Amino acid sequence: MKILYLIIFFILGTLMGSFYTVIGSRLPKGESFIKGRSHCDHCNNKLSFLDMIPIISFIFLKGKCRYCNSKINPLSTWMELFTGLLFSLAFFTFGFSKELFYALGIVSLLTILSVSDISYYIIPDEVLIFFSGYFIILTTITSGVLPALYSILSGALLFGFMYLVMLIGNYLFKKESLGGGDIKLMFVVGLVLNPFLGLLVIFIASFIALPISLIILWKTKKNLVPFGPFLLTGFMFIYFTRLNMDIIIDFIKSI
Repeated sequence: MKILYLIIFFILGTLMGSFYTVIGSRLPKGESFIKGRSHCDHCNNKLSFLDMIPIISFIFLKGKCRYCNSKINPLSTWMELFTGLLFSLAFFTFGFSKELFYALGIVSLLTILSVSDISYYIIPDEVLIFFSGYFIILTTITSGVLPALYSILSGALLFGFMYLVMLIGNYLFKKESLGGGDIKLMFVVGLVLNPFLGLLVIFIASFIALPISLIILWKTKKNLVPFGPFLLTGFMFIYFTRLNMDIIIDFIKSI
């Protein structure tokens, strides 16, 4: 039965991944992700249902538009597969529990912001506001008002810390060191994790981002790297591994 649920969550994830890609690609351009049918970026032909079946359509169309034979951007397909796998992983890790709803929210946030930040170097405020409300309401329903207020305080502390990091970075490098979206994103992280684990998210994100940034700089000569996806990767890693302060303290003591 668990295998059946894993398959269901994978399919659900691919469907949501397709939708999240639309959100992440349209919001930064000021386009509606609700109105207007999807179309080919090259010939502008409206896509039919058969053209938009997650993963399967891309495979059967051999990565090309059926109308103009132009190559289809594989980003949507990769995000469908990525989101499907992470939805299944969320269910495998947490089962049917309140933690599952947090995990699915984190995966959804990661997918949307990865598309927008990688493609346009933008983290839309609308997405952050929506998921802030989502996590606050979820905490209020599952844990009560006081824990929800504590989560807001935690978010504010991480926001303040990230803002301070930006000020220091701007002073040292004499240019913008962090985007405003990254700072606001840490508020959302703080709604789920306590401030200490939030700081660990920043450390993990920086650790992962450093070598990748050097590779990008070496290959493209660009010194602009989207930091949001790295923050969200650290966020997801900590939540999915159930890492907490007790585990960290015990690990430090054992060294």
